[in-house]
Amino acid sequence: MPTYRVEILRDARKAIAELPGEARRRVLIAILELESNPRPPGAKKLQGEEDAYRIRVGIYRIVYSILDSILVVTVVRVAHRREVYR
Repeated sequence: MPTYRVEILRDARKAIAELPGEARRRVLIAILELESNPRPPGAKKLQGEEDAYRIRVGIYRIVYSILDSILVVTVVRVAHRREVYR
């Protein structure tokens, strides 16, 4: 299985930096795991979006897109579940 390159947009990096310690660690681990499996069990494809997915990490959500043609995963947003889709 090919390895994907993970890119994290600036707003997502800021959101990750503001998370409490243990949540930040769990979110970062989940993002790193996207390199080897961009569609892990529990990942949901977002409706109305061509290549957008989300995974759950506790009460937080990671929204990302996958470009299979160039093997890139782009983390677009990381937020609390109540705020992530706004």
